[in-house]
Amino acid sequence: MALLPFRKRSATPDSKAALEVFLQGFSIEVMPRTAAKIESFRELLPAGTRVYIAHIDGTPFEDMVATAKRLAAEGFPVMPHFPARIIKDKATLADWIARYQGEADVKQALVLAGGVDAPKGDFDSSMALLETGLFDEAGFTHLHVAGHPEGNRDIDPLGSTKRVMDALHWKQAFSRNTDARMAIATQFAFESKPVIAWANGLREAGIDLPIHIGIAGPAKLQTMIKFAVSCGVGASVRVLQRRAKDVTKLVMPFEPNEILTELAVHKAASPEFNIAQVHFFPLGGIKATAGWTAEHGGPAGHAAAATG
Repeated sequence: MALLPFRKRSATPDSKAALEVFLQGFSIEVMPRTAAKIESFRELLPAGTRVYIAHIDGTPFEDMVATAKRLAAEGFPVMPHFPARIIKDKATLADWIARYQGEADVKQALVLAGGVDAPKGDFDSSMALLETGLFDEAGFTHLHVAGHPEGNRDIDPLGSTKRVMDALHWKQAFSRNTDARMAIATQFAFESKPVIAWANGLREAGIDLPIHIGIAGPAKLQTMIKFAVSCGVGASVRVLQRRAKDVTKLVMPFEPNEILTELAVHKAASPEFNIAQVHFFPLGGIKATAGWTAEHGGPAGHAAAATG
């Protein structure tokens, strides 16, 4: 059976322009082992692109610092993860902050609970880390916290959103007592309508922190499904499952054109919409995601700046 070529849905001129604007200031997440494969980030990313460094349990802290130092030397603002449940105590947190700042002048952090079931030390939540006051004392300029458009079974195991919303209300209140700019960086999603409803729901609940929506960069469909299941992105995985039923599309990488175009058009029509920037998870590789942003970002994509 011959495979037919997959044809991308063409964007209208208005939607193309909206997408270019929406991609401005995007950020990207890397791990030390994936970053080590890149010879030059300057050749891939717009100047000023914020680069998150994911801290997976078991990653030597020395590798995290070395990656931050390398990216900072190339001129990129670095935002390392601070996962509460793998940080032993306040002294360890202070040491991490001191080493990041001493070697890479880090002043930004993604503060999150972390992906392990039980705390390995004194901290069990991002709020516990923020309450230490160490980030403020060290002069951090940006503090991001995690968001989950499809809920978080680790926090609300029965599927409700009460605990997640309580935590976000706490973080909203905390944002008023810190000099750092705060934002919500989310898990990746594949459908725009649930994301729009979730973002609007936060605003209606009085949570107006800017949202940086997580988006999976281009990747093989099988890779995308594997990460979606392991990361608990259950609801919108149906988008991938529908794609998997079409044999003509199995050989083509899944790209985020549809969700990002729909979000961009919505943002253009509703400027008050609280999604401020796009954050990429390069599941199919850093180069693939960087190439996609260069292709679809236009002039805006080449003039990124980490602002939120």
